[in-house]
Amino acid sequence: MFDKMTLQVLANHARAAAENMAHTLHRTAHSAFVKETQDFTVMLMDRAGDTFAVPMELGATWYPGLTYGRAIDMVEEEYRPGDVAFTNDPYSGHVATHAPDTHLWKPVFADGEIVAWTGGHIHNTDMGGAVPASLSRSLTEIHQEGLRFPPMKLVREGVFDEQILKIMSTNVRKPALNIGDIKALVGALGTGERKVHAMIERFGKQGFVQGVAALLDQAEAQARSVLAEIPDGQYVFADYADEDSDEANPCRLKLTLTIRGEEAVLDFTGSDPQLASSLNVPSGGDPRHTMLLVGVYYVLYTLNPRILLNTGLTRPFTCITPEGTVLNPVSPAAVGMRSLTCARLRSVIFGAFAQAIPERMPAAPAGNNCIVNVMTRDERSRKTVIAAVNPVVGGGGGMPHRDGTNGSGADAAYLKNTPIEITETEVPVEFVKYGLARDTGGAGRWRGGLATEMAFRVFTPDSRITARNRDRSFFRPWGTGGGRAAGLADMVVNPGTPDERRMGSKDTAILQPGDVLEVRSAGGGGRGNPAEREPWRVARDVARGYVSAEAAARDYGVILKEGEVDEEATEAARAAMPAPSESFFHFGPEREGYEARWTAEAYDRLTEILAALPIHWRFFTKTEIFRRIEGSGAEAVEAAFEATCARFPELPRPATYAEAAE
Repeated sequence: MFDKMTLQVLANHARAAAENMAHTLHRTAHSAFVKETQDFTVMLMDRAGDTFAVPMELGATWYPGLTYGRAIDMVEEEYRPGDVAFTNDPYSGHVATHAPDTHLWKPVFADGEIVAWTGGHIHNTDMGGAVPASLSRSLTEIHQEGLRFPPMKLVREGVFDEQILKIMSTNVRKPALNIGDIKALVGALGTGERKVHAMIERFGKQGFVQGVAALLDQAEAQARSVLAEIPDGQYVFADYADEDSDEANPCRLKLTLTIRGEEAVLDFTGSDPQLASSLNVPSGGDPRHTMLLVGVYYVLYTLNPRILLNTGLTRPFTCITPEGTVLNPVSPAAVGMRSLTCARLRSVIFGAFAQAIPERMPAAPAGNNCIVNVMTRDERSRKTVIAAVNPVVGGGGGMPHRDGTNGSGADAAYLKNTPIEITETEVPVEFVKYGLARDTGGAGRWRGGLATEMAFRVFTPDSRITARNRDRSFFRPWGTGGGRAAGLADMVVNPGTPDERRMGSKDTAILQPGDVLEVRSAGGGGRGNPAEREPWRVARDVARGYVSAEAAARDYGVILKEGEVDEEATEAARAAMPAPSESFFHFGPEREGYEARWTAEAYDRLTEILAALPIHWRFFTKTEIFRRIEGSGAEAVEAAFEATCARFPELPRPATYAEAAE
């Protein structure tokens, strides 16, 4: 058994090893998306493929609970020293969750046996498929999303498989970036392997193996301790992504969070059926899939910043995701834009925990981390360029004791911005705007963080833009405890000109020479009554350009005169402000209007109807019900379903409906 001090020393060594891996990858990567935006992960895993150490300084924060075990076992050949296996197939082992994410893993041998694995992923700039960067919500099946490799060896005893690299190079748009990033990750895995051998030298092979198991057990114990402090109960919350397909119906996620002692069940029954768009999350029904629990990691770390980040955190949690739903799709459902749905998934988890521990949870973050990719022609080099321009991340929600973070939503803060000078050097575009958007943070005692807005001009014909993860153009990030919902996201071509085109939630555009694309994220929700915010804070926000004088008066009741607070006028204005709603959440007029028709009872009835149908009929039936519904509530849903059955007699009606009709 490890004593606490020795275990902490091992934990420090393991994290330092992961940090070294991350720095190796960061410094040797080729694409801006890896070396600047930092959309990558590295990790150390135990013999079973469970993660026991991740870096804290660099890379994505989604994967501390990832397990590679299924993918490891799918490689048919025996592993040897120097081997590296890989996959990017979302339906093979459920490690990769969309095709651009290429995951690699390497065995670490000691005395002839595998004692650990090093692993990680890089987000490739492009993996082929129907659109540049391989990602768009408009894609309808996995085969449109690029080249896929099931788990197989990429490197055999230190030698790359040139056939695999040749196949990849032939099918992707920027092969040099892909191959360069993959080789950088292989180098990082080698760094991790050397660090594991150093730990084995210090702690002994058996001591290392036992110590890693103890780290997982400690993380589990810490997670259970956090849960034990949360009141037992059942907490229900739902949220929406703006559009599920070209039909422009919302995609609904529903969570029933049940906390009992040191365990929690996250039941996502009531979430929409798998979609015809690419918003599906390929969890494979794994009750502890890391993508389902990212929001939980954030909650646990908020409540205990000393918690160890490893797969042990997932053990007290059980997720229920019915097969054929948006959180557990079956092949060949498209999944490329799963990160948009994951953002909404985090919002749902935050909303449930906000009811359980309202005094410790923030309001909603923006929940959209729009990543803009450009494919255009560089007239100087006469070459086609495809690159990630910049992530456009929204604001964080108002916190229990401070404002939300501006332009860096708490659930997407790992995405780093690329300096515009670097982008303009590598990509033939000209930035005309990049900064914070005024009046976009939700009003509150603690203001929501401001949105980011960015605009750039292109110079060549048919420049193709994909702005993945665009959302919150209709359903606002919600406020809590009297705080107000935040400002909406937007995307506009040629703003303020006769050629202006508003794009709504569309994530693709074709630009012509001189066209300007402007993208704005959502802000963060406000927390607490805005009338309780100190007038000097409001005045400071106005002076900094965060809040307009008009919004200061309208939302906060603070009247300014030549930049100073007019105390008498402010007192009168605040006295005239309406009392805050008794509802804990403020969703904004758009959602309130939508749910006047689509009540909780209506969605419950819709869920019952769809769950009884074969999977391939569910989304079609949902769309037809939405098209025909009149009125509100469960009875309106039933009537719309009957009308759908009348129009499509081929629809397989469950026996209960057929009997009722007779």
